[in-house]
Amino acid sequence: MDIKEYIESGILELYIYGSLSAKENEEVYEMLQKHPEILVEVEKIEATLDQLSAASTTKELSKLYDTIAAKIEANEQVPVRTLARKRSNLPAYIGWAASIALLVGLLSQINKNNKLREEIVSTQIKNQVLEGEISVKEENLKSAENLLSILRNKDIIEVPLNAQAVDPSAYATVYWDKEKDLAYIDVQGLPAPPPGKVYQVWSLKLQPLTPTSLGILEAYKENKNKVFTVENTNDSEAFGITLEPEGGSESPTLEMLYTLGAVES
Repeated sequence: MDIKEYIESGILELYIYGSLSAKENEEVYEMLQKHPEILVEVEKIEATLDQLSAASTTKELSKLYDTIAAKIEANEQVPVRTLARKRSNLPAYIGWAASIALLVGLLSQINKNNKLREEIVSTQIKNQVLEGEISVKEENLKSAENLLSILRNKDIIEVPLNAQAVDPSAYATVYWDKEKDLAYIDVQGLPAPPPGKVYQVWSLKLQPLTPTSLGILEAYKENKNKVFTVENTNDSEAFGITLEPEGGSESPTLEMLYTLGAVES
């Protein structure tokens, strides 16, 4: 038997793929024992398959696919002179077709793995976002509970602040803890300040009228419960809230007085 024709027949590829019958496998095995060059060819084919399996990117596999396709196209361009010649090429085509089938399978598997990896990463990100949202909600709940316990303190002085002419629908409340020199300003009833403006809280002495700034209410939009804590060491007789330019004012702008309320004696 012509060893070259035997190698080019494609039977070695089918042997490696496990596509032969038991009898054919035995025959190939015997040929491997008798002819070292056939064994070398089998090792080359196996090495090629290992390269296919080890290809880690779609780009690398695409190059291999192009190489195989080029070889098939080259074989198709060879003139076929006899019917016997056509038949002798058929196993080779089968071998190349099997290689392409394996390549397509690898490409498909890599695409599936990439998609699965993307889904896993997406799920992890969603879980992290969800955990973050839960953490924020838990912190907000804890903060609200702490604030509620403070405002329910029997020693807290509650001072309702009524609407003034600039906005008849406005309202606010001051919860004053005289022992700790702190005032909690609830401005849920005030509209959001326009750009470039801030609310400023004032402690007032009435006789004579003497305003003292307790500070501006910064980060108004970010404060979800709209309760601000300010220090108040004054012997306050009333509280007022005005709308002032960003940064605050040294004295209240009375035309922009939104709420005002006196401390009960």
